[in-house]
Amino acid sequence: MTDHKLTVEAWERLQKEIPAIEPKTGLEPWIEGAMREAHEVETDAINPNHYKAGNVECIEAIQESLTAEAFAGYLKGNVQKYLWRYETKHWEDPLQDLQKAEWYLARLIALVGEDYE
Repeated sequence: MTDHKLTVEAWERLQKEIPAIEPKTGLEPWIEGAMREAHEVETDAINPNHYKAGNVECIEAIQESLTAEAFAGYLKGNVQKYLWRYETKHWEDPLQDLQKAEWYLARLIALVGEDYE
């Protein structure tokens, strides 16, 4: 079995030796801008801007579409998901998944706390 992993240097060399043939569409400036925007560093990896687009934040829309019990289950499931995978999915930065679990847990605590106030 052959190992087909490329190093960054080998990939860059191949890109220079065999340039991609792409037809001109007139959309290149728009595509380049969109690609630049997509690759900008997101400052909030836990609750990024694409979840906050529009008049309603995504988590709020989800909450409004579910019963309180179902929403609590949704939050609990996300806490479990991020705790389950933190050591494997983002092994280079496990803190990110732990912070996501913490974010969902804080919302769950606030939701459950409403019942006891």
